[in-house]
Amino acid sequence: MKFRVLLFWIPGLLTLLVILSGCTGDNFSSALPAGHEPVIEPDYSGVTVPPNIAPLNFLILEKGKSFRIVAKAGDNQTLTLTSSNGEVRFPVKKWKELLKGTAGGKIEIEIIASDNENSSLKFKPVQINVAAEQIDPYLCYRLLYPGYRSWVDMKIVQRSLEDFNEESLFENQMMEQNCVNCHTFRQNSPDIFLLHVRGSKGGTYFYDGRKLTRTSLKTKEMTASAVYPSWHPSGRFVAFSSNKTVQSFHMRPEKNIEVYDLYSSLVIYDLQNNEIFACPEKDTVKYMETFPCWSPDGNYLYYCRASQVKEGFDYLQVKYDLVRKRFDQASGIFGNTEIVFNAMSVNKSVSLPVISPDGKYLVFTLHDYGTFSIWHKEADLYLLDLQSGETNKMSLNSDATESYHSWSSNGKWLVFSSKRGDGLTARPYFSYFISPDSSGKPFVLPQEDPTLYRRLEKTFNRPELITGRINIGPRDFARAADANPVKPVWTVKEK
Repeated sequence: MKFRVLLFWIPGLLTLLVILSGCTGDNFSSALPAGHEPVIEPDYSGVTVPPNIAPLNFLILEKGKSFRIVAKAGDNQTLTLTSSNGEVRFPVKKWKELLKGTAGGKIEIEIIASDNENSSLKFKPVQINVAAEQIDPYLCYRLLYPGYRSWVDMKIVQRSLEDFNEESLFENQMMEQNCVNCHTFRQNSPDIFLLHVRGSKGGTYFYDGRKLTRTSLKTKEMTASAVYPSWHPSGRFVAFSSNKTVQSFHMRPEKNIEVYDLYSSLVIYDLQNNEIFACPEKDTVKYMETFPCWSPDGNYLYYCRASQVKEGFDYLQVKYDLVRKRFDQASGIFGNTEIVFNAMSVNKSVSLPVISPDGKYLVFTLHDYGTFSIWHKEADLYLLDLQSGETNKMSLNSDATESYHSWSSNGKWLVFSSKRGDGLTARPYFSYFISPDSSGKPFVLPQEDPTLYRRLEKTFNRPELITGRINIGPRDFARAADANPVKPVWTVKEK
C-alpha cells in the first residue's frame, strides 16, 4: 500500500523538481550591472525614429546563452521577449501597440544576458528617441548587384515602412533583362511617377494613376537619351539631362571605377503638348549640365554645371557648380543662369541637388571631382539654407560614401544611400531633420530578419519616400512594353 502511494507521488515530485530547477536557472532577476550599453546590430542606440516605423529588430553582439529583452515606452507600455541566439524580432502587432502614444517621447530597451550558470549581466538601456512627426509609409528603391554593367536580377521594390511588406514594382526578368533606373515621383505621390528602361523594351514609362504609357524621349535633335528626371510641381513638365556617359577603371584597389560625362545638356518634356524643348544657355561658354531639380513653387530649375570637357581632359579637374534658372511656367522660357553654390572655389564638385518641400533648404552631395558620387568614398551630404545662403556639412555623414537622397512629403525626414556598412553595398538610412544645425542620428531600414544585411549582396539604389502604395506591378510594365512608344515633337521656345 505504501509502495502504491509512493508511485502516486513520484510524477508530482518530478514535476516540482523541474519547476524548481527552471526557477534557479533563470538568473535574470539577479543580474549584475554591466556598466555599459550592449553592442547591437544594427546600431539603434540614440537614433531618432518616426512613430510609425516598423519593428527595430536587431542582433545582440554580447556573450550569453540566453537573453531577456524588455522594451518600454511611456509609463505602461512594455514588450518582453527572450532569445537563445541573440536575434531579437518584435512581433509587428505588439510593436505597434508599444509605439502608441510615444510620439515625442522615448523607447528604452533593456537587455540581460545570461550564461545559464547562475551568472548574468544587465546592460544599460538602449535609448531610442521617437519624433512627433510620421514618415511617409512607403519607400521605393532599385535593388541590384553592385556591379558595373550586369543587368541580371534587377528590380524596383516598394517596401512598407510600417511593417515588412515588400512588393516588386518592376522586375527586369519579366522584361527580357532590360536595365531599369531613375524611378521618380511627383511630390512623393505613388500615383504620378516615371521610370526609364534601357534595352529591347526601352523607353520612359509614365504612370498617371490610371494608365501606364511607354514613351521614347530621344529626338533627332538630341545627341543622347534623357535621364535624371525631375517633376515640375504642376505635373505638366519633367526636366531631364541628356548625357553621353562613359566609364573607366582604376588600377588602384581602393578605387575601382570612374564614371563621367563627355557632354550633357538639359531638356524639358511637356506632357500636356507632348513636346520636348531645350533649356538654352545664353553664356558663350559651353557647359555640361546635369541633375535638374525644380523648386517646390516651380519658378526655378536648379542643376549642376561644369565647363565642357575637351579631348585629353583630366577628369580630376572636372568640377560642377550648383546653379539655377528662373522659369516662366506660362511660356516655358528660362531666364539667365545664377550661381547658387560655387563648388570650384573650394576645389569640390556638386551633384544630386534636392529641395525640401517648403522650399527653404537644399541638400546636395559634395565630392572631390566629377558627377557620379556613388563611387566616391569622400562624398558627403551638405545642407544649403536657400534663405541665408549658408552651407554646412550635415551631421549624418560617415567615413564612407553618402549618395542619393530624398525628402519626406512633410520635410521632416531624409532618406539617403550610404555605404557605411561594408564600403561596397549601399543601404537606405533615415535621418530626422530637426534644424539646419541638427539632424537625428541615422538608422538603417529595419528588416524582419536582423541578419539580412550580413547576407544580402545586393545594393539599394535611389531610395524615394512615397505617401502610399503603388497599385501597379511587373505585369503592367510587361503589357505596356508591347505598345509602340509615344514619340514627342521637338520644339523651340526661345532662339
